[in-house]
Amino acid sequence: MASPRRPITPDVRVGELLDAYPELEDVLVGLAPAFAKLRNPVLRRTVARVATLEQAARIGGLAPRDLVSRLRRAAGQDDAAATEGPSGQAPAGGPTPDWVDDATVAMSIDADALLDRGEHPLGAIRTALPRLPPGALLRLDSSFVPAPLLDALRSEGFDVCTVPAGERYRTYVRRP
Repeated sequence: MASPRRPITPDVRVGELLDAYPELEDVLVGLAPAFAKLRNPVLRRTVARVATLEQAARIGGLAPRDLVSRLRRAAGQDDAAATEGPSGQAPAGGPTPDWVDDATVAMSIDADALLDRGEHPLGAIRTALPRLPPGALLRLDSSFVPAPLLDALRSEGFDVCTVPAGERYRTYVRRP
């Protein structure tokens, strides 16, 4: 007898979800244009393995509760189960910090171009950050909010901020 699949909650990693519920790939991709990137094998092997559904919701501009609720319904799970994530965070929308200034951008990286070539933006950022002059910013341009990357850089002590730029996003990184 097959063991029951794990309930879908905000702390489930996207890769775990798609491994356990492969039928939800089309549902997930249909919820936000940014999720179409999950069809990229590099992104699927890297970001999907570390990004939680809560983080994915931020990337897709969705409320975590709504994303999890839709996936649970599509999987036939009881939607009354807990849908609050560990941090309970909603998508960021606060004011842009004073330190964000395009005049101080020393390096720019296009995340979409890297992903299209089969490369992960984190590697390019890790290579660029040590070369960043004091007081300068690194800017990552992307068609999605790179929530797992933001969390990783914050945990390493970097200041990060993502702002909308038309239909794209600009993520600024600096050493505090």
